[in-house]
Amino acid sequence: MKTRALALICLLMIVGSSLSAQKKSYADGYGHTLNLGLGIGGYSGYYGYIGHTLPVFHINYEFGVANNFTLAPFATFFTYHNDQYRYRETVIPLGVKGTYYFDQILGANSDWDFYLAGSLGFSIVKSTWDDGYYRDSNYHTVDPLFLDLHVGAEYHLSNKVGLFLDLSTGVSTIGLAFH
Repeated sequence: MKTRALALICLLMIVGSSLSAQKKSYADGYGHTLNLGLGIGGYSGYYGYIGHTLPVFHINYEFGVANNFTLAPFATFFTYHNDQYRYRETVIPLGVKGTYYFDQILGANSDWDFYLAGSLGFSIVKSTWDDGYYRDSNYHTVDPLFLDLHVGAEYHLSNKVGLFLDLSTGVSTIGLAFH
């Protein structure tokens, strides 16, 4: 399963690189950005059945496809355990996030980016159960397909590094953006 996940991530990165092969000439500078974020999930979106917050790691590579619009293949990772039903689950959501930047419309300072986005993807799930315990009928599974909505902002600390906050119906993250 790890091999498939890595192969898919590589494929998404290759597709992303080839789609952005024409160097963007937009003055706004969106795209060609590696975003690394930590977040919390557990109460909404495809994480909603967990019932408590948990740490989530998120990575994506954003590339420009049109004026003020980017696409970003992404991978997210979280793991948790449930003592009552005696299982551990690792979930790796993979997908693409489309982002529209409103900086020009809002007349934002060049230090800031403001955006709305949507992400579409699927989850790879690995569940392990304690020895001698079989799946309980109360056990919930992750829906393999998902659609999330995002609103966010990034503050540019320099030309190469920014700090972002992404609020989402799936997982909200805070992190660093490397341009």
